[in-house]
Amino acid sequence: MKKIIPSIVAAGITFSLAVAPALAAGTDSPGIDQRQMNQQKRIDQGVQSGQLTEKEAKKLNKQQDRIEKKEAKMKEDGKLTKKERAKLKKKQDKAGKKIYKEKHDKQTTAPAPAPIR
Repeated sequence: MKKIIPSIVAAGITFSLAVAPALAAGTDSPGIDQRQMNQQKRIDQGVQSGQLTEKEAKKLNKQQDRIEKKEAKMKEDGKLTKKERAKLKKKQDKAGKKIYKEKHDKQTTAPAPAPIR
């Protein structure tokens, strides 16, 4: 009996170490999250450089918010399927093109002043 208990404990620890990452992987979306951060950075840089007007930045930020909300809703069931990932990728592709288009159109504004340190 004394030899069985440590074996059971060891098996339980091994099982939990093996299963925990697999369970977490269902909602883990580092690629999607990283892309979201990159797109937000592009919007911020566009505002700082004057390539984006306030109105354009507001619309682009709303689009990013909608994508984040959609991602959160998709993750509610504890997993993010391939189909859901594909939908998010498509939305991010569309948003990325919109950011590019707005940053490279003829509408500009004065560059934002550098932050005071």
